[in-house]
Amino acid sequence: MTKSMESSEKITHSIKTRVKKIWTLYTATERRNIAIYIFGIMLYKFGLEAFNGAIVTLATNRYDQDAYKTGTPARTFEKIGLLAGLNQAFQCVGSVLIAPLIKRWPTRTVLSASILVFAVFTAILLIVDAATGGYIKPASFTPANKNDFSYYGHYNTDWIIPIYCVTGIAYGMVELIRRVIPRDIVGGNPAKLQRMDALVHIFYEVSGTAGAFATALGLIPRLGNNYAFIITPILFTMSGITWIFLGTLQFNKSSSANGEAEESNYIKTILKKVSLFARSIYIGAKLIFTRRQFIWLWSGYAIALYGHRYLENGIAPQVARRYLGNSEWSQIIVGGSNFGELLGAFSVFVFANYVKTPMPWLRLDAIMLLIIWYIPYYYPPEDEVKYAWIIAATFIPISFGWAAGDVSLAAYIQRRHWHVLNPKIRKFHRLALSWLFSIHLTSSSMQLPIHFSENISTIFTIPREVSDQHLSIQLLFN
Repeated sequence: MTKSMESSEKITHSIKTRVKKIWTLYTATERRNIAIYIFGIMLYKFGLEAFNGAIVTLATNRYDQDAYKTGTPARTFEKIGLLAGLNQAFQCVGSVLIAPLIKRWPTRTVLSASILVFAVFTAILLIVDAATGGYIKPASFTPANKNDFSYYGHYNTDWIIPIYCVTGIAYGMVELIRRVIPRDIVGGNPAKLQRMDALVHIFYEVSGTAGAFATALGLIPRLGNNYAFIITPILFTMSGITWIFLGTLQFNKSSSANGEAEESNYIKTILKKVSLFARSIYIGAKLIFTRRQFIWLWSGYAIALYGHRYLENGIAPQVARRYLGNSEWSQIIVGGSNFGELLGAFSVFVFANYVKTPMPWLRLDAIMLLIIWYIPYYYPPEDEVKYAWIIAATFIPISFGWAAGDVSLAAYIQRRHWHVLNPKIRKFHRLALSWLFSIHLTSSSMQLPIHFSENISTIFTIPREVSDQHLSIQLLFN
């Protein structure tokens, strides 16, 4: 008994010592900025989960409803693939548009402005739905059939695609800055960067998990898919206001003034950036595939990120609608995925001193990803929510491996880039990193519509015993 008490006291003392060591690692200003940044990003992530989850399920239901009313074959997930692919392509546009702004103004100012613009864009679909006769789902609503959504607005479902593309521009702006700002807050110290990246990811996924479950279990059932994201503009605005209180970080006014003198016209700057973007794709690809220090990042970062987005934005909606018969339950699956990311980020935070390279985490990610292959051969009954929770549980280890690899790899890339002193080499590093993110976005925008095509069955030989709802899922894995 005494030995067990002594052992527990030692463990408690060890934890307290480790926490105190991490706390003293950062200065008071850094701790303040990290706290403000985390609070803002939790508001952002909760609103983002509500928006993405509601939009995808809304489009899924509307396309199925249109096919039912017109008596034509459903091409729902072909359109959903196009929707997701174009959104990611427009994220690339947003990252190009934001680059000149970061040079001219403090990062916190650009970040706050971007999220406020995003808030305005997310409200567009709410206005369109209300203007065309849509209303909040009545509490007593009983559908005449599984494709009855009479409380939706009477507009062409294809209108969702350009609206979602416009939000992709603002999304790309915010996501690019979000990946840069940790280095501006704590500098290039490897221990600080890795722990901050992990800590931010932990709180980011806590909010993401809560947002996904709240959307699936509360917002969509009570408000309907068409109004479930009514909280998104509010949360985005609160996030933007919160980030205004960040310190000026490492913004250099003198270098900003020089940048303004050299490039005073924003339109000219954007056109120049577009031309340079095309050139940077070529140079970045050349650097990635011709240098040993970079070539492994192509599969370790770009392909892994694409695969993760594909599972959440592609597999989850199809499984929810075609397997389980309820598109809202895709957010339960996404919630399980987010919880796995939370555990992965927490593991990196705890073992940062012991695992100093991203390679073990990336190998774990590759092994865990094999779990997904049970999906094409799984036959759960429809309209039973417990099976959505079972599928969500299987997504936890998959996303655990991805998040652990992503957090450790992000910190590795940031500190490698930070410690390069030669400006010319630093420029080449930026081009290589830009190519990695761009290839993820462009591959997503091209591959998602192809993967989701429900008229692709003539290409493959499908066993006769495969039921209709499993057909498109099996095609995704071919």
